[in-house]
Amino acid sequence: MADVKSPKKKFLSGCLGVILIIILIGSYLIYHFFFSMNNLPEGKLIKKENSPDNTYTVELYRADSGATSSYSLRGEVINNKDNESKNIYWGYDEEKATVSWKNNHTVIINGHTLDVEKDKYDFRRE
Repeated sequence: MADVKSPKKKFLSGCLGVILIIILIGSYLIYHFFFSMNNLPEGKLIKKENSPDNTYTVELYRADSGATSSYSLRGEVINNKDNESKNIYWGYDEEKATVSWKNNHTVIINGHTLDVEKDKYDFRRE
């Protein structure tokens, strides 16, 4: 004989499904807007440095988040071969930038050493 769910069980299953979907969408939106490095403010370009072999360029931007917070520093690396770019640095309460290249793919930004191919610095994750 077929197992038939009662209307009460169907209703509860449906409610749990809707709640789960709302939680998943909410979690994604929180991550996307508050923790992802893809949505950082653009800012004003303050420094640009090429790697020793000119494969990469690091551009640093000072972002003003308004009257109630300090300046932030956003670092973007550009692969000069394919013109692809990605954010690799996000520092809070920083106005000035010091940049030096350790080798062709390792950069030091304000004391943070990053491999531009795989590392990121984000003050929110400390």
